Amino acid sequence: EFPDVVRADVFIKELKSYEAEEGDHLPELMIMALPHDHTGGTRPGIPTPQAMVADNDLALGRIVEAVSKSKFWHNTVIFVVEDDSQAGWDHVSAYRTVSLVISPYSRLKTTNHTFYAQPSIVRTIEQILGLPPMNIQDAIANPMTNCFSAKADISPYIAEPNRVPIDEMN
Repeated sequence: EFPDVVRADVFIKELKSYEAEEGDHLPELMIMALPHDHTGGTRPGIPTPQAMVADNDLALGRIVEAVSKSKFWHNTVIFVVEDDSQAGWDHVSAYRTVSLVISPYSRLKTTNHTFYAQPSIVRTIEQILGLPPMNIQDAIANPMTNCFSAKADISPYIAEPNRVPIDEMN
């Protein structure tokens, strides 16, 4: 098992190699898994749940920082999706989860009450890439237009250092 920060380091190295090339050869769509937010519980010999979540947060922060400081930032969007609700039922549903839209065009300092589901992310990506829907689920999904503004803020993101040691073991 690889720590998420190792996955982030590999991505950042690849991003820099694309940045060193003339033109823009960065793939238009990349998908990455950073699985340590699930943790391995309290089994002996593996990182503590707190360390695994810190690893996940640090990796994501480093990725966002690297992309936001790259020549690709002005036309990039990063969708972050937690694939489950982690702690189970809240006051509404066990199926609710966290999603982030990170882009120079992200609408900042606002609260968005629009209902979105997983197919909304797929539909939004399809629209950004100019692709037709793959099936009825994404064809009828609500695109995430309320997450974006017309004005870009190209300020780079600065990742925060971890506050929990990522090598803390059970």
